[in-house]
Amino acid sequence: MKYIIFEDFSGKPTPIIFPEKINYLELREQIPYSKVLSAGKILFKEGKFVCFDKAKELGVAAQAEDAQLIASLFSEES
Repeated sequence: MKYIIFEDFSGKPTPIIFPEKINYLELREQIPYSKVLSAGKILFKEGKFVCFDKAKELGVAAQAEDAQLIASLFSEES
């Protein structure tokens, strides 16, 4: 899977996960948020999310904190 983390209108990082067959620019064009914070690929390995790679066409890469941010969306507190 791929992902992009956008900054929403309130300044909050907002991840969107999408299939490999959609390219980064296609998804980017559909999202109204103005700023892309990071992007890359994500997988679930040994009970944890792992983010890696980069989106050359967007000029950003996966960041160390991306996996934790995405994992927090799946917690009961979200």
